[in-house]
Amino acid sequence: MSESPPGAPMSEPSAPSRLETPAAEPRQRRVLDVVDADLGYGELQVVFGVSLHVNAGELVGLVGGNGSGKSTILRAVSGMIKPRGGKVFLGGEDVTGLKPHDLALRGLAHVPMGRQLFGDMTVEENLSLGAYLPPARARRAEGFERVYRLFPDLQAKRRAAAGSLSGGQQQMVAIGRALMLHPKVLIMDEPSLGLAPLLVREVMHVIRSVADTGMPILLVEQNVTQVLRISERAYVLENGRLALEGPSAQLRGDPMIRRAYLGL
Repeated sequence: MSESPPGAPMSEPSAPSRLETPAAEPRQRRVLDVVDADLGYGELQVVFGVSLHVNAGELVGLVGGNGSGKSTILRAVSGMIKPRGGKVFLGGEDVTGLKPHDLALRGLAHVPMGRQLFGDMTVEENLSLGAYLPPARARRAEGFERVYRLFPDLQAKRRAAAGSLSGGQQQMVAIGRALMLHPKVLIMDEPSLGLAPLLVREVMHVIRSVADTGMPILLVEQNVTQVLRISERAYVLENGRLALEGPSAQLRGDPMIRRAYLGL
């Protein structure tokens, strides 16, 4: 995370502001549920009592400035750090503190910050690394078909070195690699990081196209404008606490968002 949002930072809220939403969704629709998470590193606490969820078939944004705690939440969800307090549920199962391998077996796939591809390996070789678990290996041909249907450019370049692709195409490979796991939910960490504005729009279009297949996605991003454009709902973090949450269309018009993140 290399840059802070434009404008002055928002003051720290005592509780998140919830914009008007339709009737509450049944809890059983939640594929990912984070409840009252307290997170940190060593003696430093960086996330304070955050709750969020992703419903079946939903694209949800988690946005905020540099150091707001977004990626820390993602690390807890993906099993890279253990919460100090609170719970993480995946498909209704308490998975708090489970390791990444165990979470992957339960259907959680992670698209990491910076893409983390092997540049000298081909596109197809990089994709195949996503099918590392036995159930996914058994469905590898189906996985390739799914990825190439979503991303025809990758099929045309499947024998090209991943390092020779554009930044946007490399992000497609990273997303495709995660889809090779045949996940139940996808989490993405700063997919627009380091990309030119035109490529950012391309990548966001790709993410929306994946969500349109019914794949639930938690999208962690600094690019508030683009996330609010493609997501159904969003959470806004400030200083490790939720500042706002609600439907993305309503958040786009919120004065706090317009002032602090959209420069309006």
